Amino acid sequence: MFSVNRRHLALIAELYIVICRFVDVGGHAQGNMVMAGQRAMKDAVREQANYPQLIQGGMGVAVSSWRLARAVGCQGQLGVVSGTALDTVLVRRLELGDPDGELKLAFDEFPFPKMAERVWDKYFIDGGKDADAPFSPVMALTERPKREHVERVVLANFVEVFLAKRGHRGPIGINLLEKIQTPTLASLYGAMLADVDYVLMGAGIPRAIPGVLDRFSDGESAELPLLVEGAEAGEHHCVAFSPEEFTEGEVPWLRRPRFLAIVSSGTLATMLARKSNGRVDGFIVEGHSAGGHNAPPRGGLKLDPNGEPIYGPRDEPELATFRELGLPFWLAGTYGSAEHLNAALKSGAAGIQVGTAFAFCEESGIEPELKRRVIALSVAGQTDVRTDPAASPTGFPFKVLALSGSLSEQEVAEARTRRCDLGYLRQAYRRPDGRIGWRCPGEPVEQYVRKGGQLTDTVGRKCICNGLMSTVDLAQCHAGELEPPIITCGNDVANIWRFLPTEKASSYSAQDVIARLLNSPIEVQAPLASAR
Repeated sequence: MFSVNRRHLALIAELYIVICRFVDVGGHAQGNMVMAGQRAMKDAVREQANYPQLIQGGMGVAVSSWRLARAVGCQGQLGVVSGTALDTVLVRRLELGDPDGELKLAFDEFPFPKMAERVWDKYFIDGGKDADAPFSPVMALTERPKREHVERVVLANFVEVFLAKRGHRGPIGINLLEKIQTPTLASLYGAMLADVDYVLMGAGIPRAIPGVLDRFSDGESAELPLLVEGAEAGEHHCVAFSPEEFTEGEVPWLRRPRFLAIVSSGTLATMLARKSNGRVDGFIVEGHSAGGHNAPPRGGLKLDPNGEPIYGPRDEPELATFRELGLPFWLAGTYGSAEHLNAALKSGAAGIQVGTAFAFCEESGIEPELKRRVIALSVAGQTDVRTDPAASPTGFPFKVLALSGSLSEQEVAEARTRRCDLGYLRQAYRRPDGRIGWRCPGEPVEQYVRKGGQLTDTVGRKCICNGLMSTVDLAQCHAGELEPPIITCGNDVANIWRFLPTEKASSYSAQDVIARLLNSPIEVQAPLASAR
């Protein structure tokens, strides 16, 4: 088996031209064949140089849903789906009954029908589950998962990318977190089965991902090292995926997507460009004002009087380094305006990544009432975003928007029963008997300590997994109680009112965001300006 990627296409086109010049196929036919080959080669070269100016941020869980990514891709910009916890998202959507029939369309296009049938038959509920019935339990993959669990992850990623790409020719990417290791290979393979155009990855150092994309495009097996706390010298832990085994010998040709690493410094970008095990195609340079997980401050964590990390000049990206690398890069973190886009282009960037503006548009996965409330706060000038150094079990600082009834409120967080029933942010650790165990600082304290975790690591931790599921209206129900949401966004949430199409509007679309960012319209006055 071999794959045909864009580099191969250009070489094939060039070879085709040479053959046509030396084979007697008749003057007119030969001329047509030569021109066809030239067009194919030009198309391949043009696609290599054709990068979007706007990248829609890959916000999890399912905030960057296929609907949002498709809306952005339809406008010719890079729409991005979040790959985080997609197997749980898929199961819950199936158990809600797939009311619009979109999932069924994607399932019917999955290249391995028997797998699709198994997942559909197990989870689909005609008409949807009862409102107070819990969703089926789904845990993140272990280091040695069952086949049915791997199939679920592959299918979920295929479905999300397939639906995002359906009906247009714009680019679609998928965003994954290096920190969430066990589902990565199955997620990438599922996305590539759906012909994903870009893979974006941050929250760690994704050195091995470019090589994985190369191997999958060639139908070869791949593995990723698994970080196991307490592992002894000489121990080798990894997760693996074999296309040959998964497809039972029916390995399809797959196109290699471009790989964009999400970084916060030129030093990390230089290391990835030089020492990754495959080609890095570009970088997203994300500042600490972006939503979700942020890189910790360089030089050690220090907190201000409000308990937030203090960032300084060392945390500002060295754009000269990125220009010297010669690879395209996009700037992210409070770049959601036409003025910032123009400034980024002048600095040598290919464009910008925007998350927060898209997070609250009509097509995003956030529950509509939550979006309405946040937009109203922006209009009134009352948004409050805190960089919480303890909220996320990952240990990375995490942006949290203050919103009543959410986990941003101490009383709501304390009233919630601690549990870890999704486990995407669990950490592998070495048990005394040498086997791998799993623990999360957000699980019940006594369980975490019993597994060898430090009591101090549990202080202030929130269940990001369940909170984000609730944010996109997929909240688990425990004994009649729904999990509370948690809203993460960047500092730019204060300015999302600018995307409202009229002064009386209470919502805006992805197209409104793109038009305002690209067209640099005349500045509008803030609604209710006199009341701010």
